[in-house]
Amino acid sequence: MTAAPATTVLRVRTRPIRLTGPLLDVLPADSGVLSWVRGGEGIVGWGEAARFTGSGPDRFADADRWWQEFCAGLDVRDDVELPGTGAVAFASFTFADESPGSVLVVPRVVVGRRGSRAWMTEIVPAGGPEPAPSALPAVSPVRPGGRLRYSDGRVSPSRYRTVVAEAARRMRAGELGKAVLAHDVVARAETPLDPRFLLHGLSRGYPTCWSYAVDGLVGATPELLLRLHDGLVESRVLAGTIWPGERRGQAPSTAPGAEDLGGALFGSGKDRREHAYAVDSLAASLRPLVHDLDVPPAPRVLTLPNVSHLASDVRGHLDPARPVSLLELLGAVHPTAAVGGTPTDAATALISEIEGMDRGRYAGPVGYLDTHGGGELGIALRCAELDGATARLYAGCGIVADSDPDVEVREAAAKMRAVREALQG
Repeated sequence: MTAAPATTVLRVRTRPIRLTGPLLDVLPADSGVLSWVRGGEGIVGWGEAARFTGSGPDRFADADRWWQEFCAGLDVRDDVELPGTGAVAFASFTFADESPGSVLVVPRVVVGRRGSRAWMTEIVPAGGPEPAPSALPAVSPVRPGGRLRYSDGRVSPSRYRTVVAEAARRMRAGELGKAVLAHDVVARAETPLDPRFLLHGLSRGYPTCWSYAVDGLVGATPELLLRLHDGLVESRVLAGTIWPGERRGQAPSTAPGAEDLGGALFGSGKDRREHAYAVDSLAASLRPLVHDLDVPPAPRVLTLPNVSHLASDVRGHLDPARPVSLLELLGAVHPTAAVGGTPTDAATALISEIEGMDRGRYAGPVGYLDTHGGGELGIALRCAELDGATARLYAGCGIVADSDPDVEVREAAAKMRAVREALQG
């Protein structure tokens, strides 16, 4: 674990600004791109004032202690007082306990927008006269990566098909109810990839998703794992998927429309069971920590450009007699059945045994924390890990006893379409 020295005192200054263009347009090149943006609102950041890294089953608790200690050493003046103002930490945690790479990054500069209000936060060393506010950086050109070459990752489609078949066999034997299995694809560009290029493409194509970037992990997730603000806890559970042509053998141009697809998804026993597992696991994890938990009796259909999902929005309030932090909630709910399976221990053990790769931060929590005790964290889906000119893309599917390996391979390909198209521009 790494941290800023306990004696460090930093000045945090948040002030309103006039912002006319998209949030993503203010990101400078090569400054550690950070983003949590949806529908033109959210926050972006760059530079680095402090960093936490951790691993192991206690990574959420370790991060929570570090964040609270860090915030205690800040001199904060917040003239806006909205979610995401003051100091923030962009967060990205690994899926598995044993994987290294969980991180909190506190940027030196944050620009945010909520509704008609925009702000800029700067973090500078304490001491000396009050610094003058900085101007927004000049917009620098976003670099396309050029021609892309794709190759199999650690888990090829053919191996994924075999893994899915083995998991379904074990479920039919009664070993567990559901497991979410993933595979990867590698893209290589002609020049180093600009994370802003991928962010812009995902934000344009998927404006109802949260477009995120933290420490080289870039994606757009439709799934809000946890939001905490003024004691209100919210989560959006997605599980169960359909896409044009799926289970019909039709090309997208002749496939049924979104309404027909949604009806087929809502009426699918396999997808309804998969969704119920995910909702039940989240609710069971939250109930000991919140009260008046509201769980919808049935899901709705969430339609995206590439796929449609069954979705349920769950809400509750922190117990005033036993308030908990956002990271405590996070440690309790991760991994949900939406990205792990059920029972949790059996599913994660199966993933570790047969999946064949370290997921890293794919399917882990990603988002931000603020000094008000709130924040938003989604699940790192529809994403790529960028490293120079290389991008590793991930996609996973919920497997139950009657899953068809061929269908699951096609579902994973449909989910990867979001990042492949955004990389291409």
